[in-house]
Amino acid sequence: MVQGEKELEILYQISQAAATRPHTVHELMAEVLDIMETELGVSRGTLTLLKPDTDTFVIEASRGLTEEEKQLGQYKLGEGITGRVAQTGRSALVPDISKDPRFLNLTQSRVDKPTAFICVPIVHQKQVVGTMSIDLSITEDEEELQRHQRFLELVANILAEAVAGIREAIEERTSLISENERLRRQLGDRYQMHNIIGNCSAMRSVYEQIVQVADSTATVLIRGESGTGKELVARAVHYGGERRNNAFVSVNCAALPENLIESELFGHEKGAFTGATQQRKGRFEMANGGTIFLDEIGDISPAVQVRLLRVLQERTFERVGSSEAVQVNVRVLAATSRNLEQEIEKGVFREDLYYRLNVFPIILPPLRERRSDTMLLVDHFLQKYSEMYGKNIKRISTSAINMMMAYHWPGNVRELENCVERAVLTASDEVIHGYNLPPSLQTSDETQTSIFPRDGVDLKTMVESYEKEIITDALKKHRGNAAACARYLNTTQRIINYRIQKLGIQPAEYK
Repeated sequence: MVQGEKELEILYQISQAAATRPHTVHELMAEVLDIMETELGVSRGTLTLLKPDTDTFVIEASRGLTEEEKQLGQYKLGEGITGRVAQTGRSALVPDISKDPRFLNLTQSRVDKPTAFICVPIVHQKQVVGTMSIDLSITEDEEELQRHQRFLELVANILAEAVAGIREAIEERTSLISENERLRRQLGDRYQMHNIIGNCSAMRSVYEQIVQVADSTATVLIRGESGTGKELVARAVHYGGERRNNAFVSVNCAALPENLIESELFGHEKGAFTGATQQRKGRFEMANGGTIFLDEIGDISPAVQVRLLRVLQERTFERVGSSEAVQVNVRVLAATSRNLEQEIEKGVFREDLYYRLNVFPIILPPLRERRSDTMLLVDHFLQKYSEMYGKNIKRISTSAINMMMAYHWPGNVRELENCVERAVLTASDEVIHGYNLPPSLQTSDETQTSIFPRDGVDLKTMVESYEKEIITDALKKHRGNAAACARYLNTTQRIINYRIQKLGIQPAEYK
């Protein structure tokens, strides 16, 4: 094979190596140096790369150097021949390194035998990102050395894009890992117990229970009315335990249609049902190694309850449309606002599943039973939403405090948070006044709701006022959902929608 054909063959092999895009620059350069050693007989070669955020070039890959010699090979811009090439972006050819005072031999790997040295820059987008150098026998004439220099420049041009691409991918991956770790720490801090607001005896008992169960693998059933903060407690259990660095997957069972909940929890195979165009992992697989939180567990159908019982017992399940068992290592936390004991008596909820879930119960008190925490929560939400909306709220008026302390909060902490957010949004000065609160909180001197006129009224108006308060409370409890409100009040949605319209109630205010 003539010299030109041989060089083309080497360039082709190097192009193929660069096109496959190995995971690291070291892997790519090691392969390139292997090719040059095999095809050109190069006994010593090095590749340096610019160290991020410095002006130092370090040896990334080499042939003919020990690990100790590689560690010595660090070149600042302008230092020695390699540093000069990196600084100027121009190649250098030294016919005899023993006669060139610029050659520093930082790696201390050269002996006294005559050696020629060629170093070329690796340039990407007009920036020198590295250098490539080889040692050659001095027996070759200068014309042959210049030929090797031009060839090495071609190799460097081929490698420039691949080296830059790999480095960018590594930097992006490193950045994503750092960002992920930062978010994990942030989430961990956010859901520590000191971020659950409350100092009453009932909440202190909840904190003790979280500490007791966090490091175990026990299934936890968190019970309490809607809006009491059950998911916040679930996250505190997860981030306080050994699985804190693994996934926390939350599933609202009440929000999923009955015909889709199995697929959501356990996944499905391609073609399992109409619309299943590809295989899909379920929430249990997504939570493998971490924690799955099943919110409103009391709303799942009996058929799903059977499958869920098996997962709790054996930690295995099958995707919809498959008979292959999937093994998972998942901690299960569940929550419900329903009275499961009554559901069992009705035959709606399985007794065996209840006992599997109820290994370690945590009961959250409603806000009306922890009055001493009301203002602690108000202060916390006031600071949160003042910062969010750029307001400078300094205090709450006495009348507003009295209203909030007298109110029974059927929507619990969620309703209180919405109330404070609304108050901050509507505040026109540095004070939260009584008129900034929702109508249901605005009271007369006798602490009756403002929908009852001070000077008396006829029976029809009184009945409508009472009816308005009942429907409003039901809407708050169910986040403005008129259908859920109708079920709660044991009536039809048509009747509820008619009364909402007639009484001038705005369900959207309670979402």
